[in-house]
Amino acid sequence: MVAVGYAASLPITQERSLFEFETRTPRPGERDLLVRVKAISVNPVDVKVRMRKQGTAAEPVILGWDAAGIVEAVGRDCSLFKPGDHVYYAGNINRPGTNAPFHLVDERIVGRKPKSIGFAQAAALPLTTITAWELLFERIGVKRGEGADRRSLLVVGGAGGVGSIAIQLARKLTGLTVIATASRPQTHAWVEGLGAQHVIDHTQPFAPQLRAAGFASVDIVLALTGTERNAAQILEVIAPLGRLGLIEGVDSLRAFDVAALWPKSVSIHPELMFTRASFATPDMIEQHRLLDEVADLVEGGLLRTTMVTNLGPLSAASLRHAHAQLESGTTIGKVVLEVG
Repeated sequence: MVAVGYAASLPITQERSLFEFETRTPRPGERDLLVRVKAISVNPVDVKVRMRKQGTAAEPVILGWDAAGIVEAVGRDCSLFKPGDHVYYAGNINRPGTNAPFHLVDERIVGRKPKSIGFAQAAALPLTTITAWELLFERIGVKRGEGADRRSLLVVGGAGGVGSIAIQLARKLTGLTVIATASRPQTHAWVEGLGAQHVIDHTQPFAPQLRAAGFASVDIVLALTGTERNAAQILEVIAPLGRLGLIEGVDSLRAFDVAALWPKSVSIHPELMFTRASFATPDMIEQHRLLDEVADLVEGGLLRTTMVTNLGPLSAASLRHAHAQLESGTTIGKVVLEVG
């Protein structure tokens, strides 16, 4: 099969930053599905890994985690899926990625593809949906139900992939009051369309904008982008006993002044959706159940795909285009490519 990968971390403007190469079609292990990939989406983690992990000319690194496709074959211990099933998933960061016609994935982190949308639309959902879901409901402990949780939620970076899902989950499944940040007319309209009740500009001071909207402070902050830049402002506006969710890695955690967090008893909740698969945790199958529930919500019209840009067939050139778009910092929703 022909996959897209890289041998060395190079600027995305260089042709060898991502290239096509021939490699073996993999065979499924005991709990693996061999998936014929029909569509993928590109995430900021793809860009980060490309710039820190080195490959070789003999063994290029294949990136990509989001995928939607058709089960081609199953391992001997598989019980959740069979050949011909339509699936979607976000993969395992420690295994070769989805930028290829065929891909191996443990069935316990795979869900059934929503029937009401196509492969490209479905491929936009898994990684960001798992991240937002685990962060809200498992890490922070938001209660589901219209009247169960009346706290305020600030989503910093509402128009990005995770923010676009977090806004929908909060509005459709909880009683949270949702405030999102957006800095351009297009992103302002996007987050309002997803359900944000209030919108502030993250390029301007947070506190006065929140006060103007009627909020002296906010109970929950999801710091999804620009966290190092915004850390002081987040500390200023988060309420005593507040909950802070982080997804950008260790540097975003270090950006916060512990001395300022301590008096407010703010709790910090890091989220990495790859943790379950990376450590094969006993509850690894929860991601399968989560994605199946999300498929029900999509089919019921409660959640919508966040695909905004479809760059057409997967190739080295189209994937370089996708990475360049993410690196520009202006992406709204998700960027998708089709395969095969």
